[in-house]
Amino acid sequence: MNASSKWLAVAAFAMAILGTGAMRRFALRKNMLDVPNSRSSHAVPTPRGGGVAIAGAFFVALLGIAAATNLGAAPLAALLIGGAMIAYVGWLDDRRTLSAGVRFGVHLAAAVGAVLLIGTMPEGWMAAWGLHGAWIGFCVAVVALVCMTNVFNFMDGIDGLAAGESAFMCIAGAWLTWYRSGDAAMAGAWLCLAAASIGFLAWNLPPARIFMGDVGSGFLGFTITALGLATIQRDGLPIEVFAILGGVFLVDATITLVRRVLRGDRWLEAHRSHAYQRLAQRWKAHWPVTTLLLAIDVFWLLPWAAAAARTPADARWILGAALLPLVILTLLVGAGSRES
Repeated sequence: MNASSKWLAVAAFAMAILGTGAMRRFALRKNMLDVPNSRSSHAVPTPRGGGVAIAGAFFVALLGIAAATNLGAAPLAALLIGGAMIAYVGWLDDRRTLSAGVRFGVHLAAAVGAVLLIGTMPEGWMAAWGLHGAWIGFCVAVVALVCMTNVFNFMDGIDGLAAGESAFMCIAGAWLTWYRSGDAAMAGAWLCLAAASIGFLAWNLPPARIFMGDVGSGFLGFTITALGLATIQRDGLPIEVFAILGGVFLVDATITLVRRVLRGDRWLEAHRSHAYQRLAQRWKAHWPVTTLLLAIDVFWLLPWAAAAARTPADARWILGAALLPLVILTLLVGAGSRES
């Protein structure tokens, strides 16, 4: 990886850590507080909106990556425009609650624009899963972007979890991209998003001094997925690699949502029935849960993702082997079961 990418990552970290401190002061001054209620996993009012610092630091660093490497205009536009749309609607939702329809409309528009700029799912991957037709690839890519934008929002419920997951996925994405193709542009973009996430994480570790809010969680979910789509298009990494890296979030969010929908719950309503929330209630602390899930990322999922990157022909079976134990554990913890 070239030196400019590394220095830009350092700059992203510094901008994020300083920007988060500035956002905390702003949120306290404007009374932008996340006040605990019966569905909350925290106990004291906490400033929110710190995700602005993550987005701002990444945007500045990304412009530097584009100037120093061959990132290209289309991925740059997709990440800047789509990311800004997601961050802005999240910021508005943090300031004054927006309807689900407005949020979904913006998420969908950003996803469609990103896929038009970056491209759809590769034909080879589609065929391997028995899918055919460019329009199906387009729809799959759009659905993936919209879903992951919201998955990060669902999973941003305890201190350090969403920012830590972002840091892990982005560091792994940078390493695997560089290992696979030596693409300095994409590896640099991944590294800069990791650095911005770590800068925010310094303020968000338990006990959190600020929350990222919807502006941060939605932005991270969208941007990580868009970077993954661009990496797949440019560098040939199997899609399953990124599904494995995000396995903790995907499994917990999916099982919880499916069980709530099947039971007839109002699934858009706030709740505390995710597996990570169950564990936080059981252990009466956030840090052991965040530590456990990040340990699963590093010691279980990362080796499987590396195996999928080495042998793309076996990526589907590797994905199943990596996620099946997580499915079992998530069900055993009680994800999606009725709250007492």
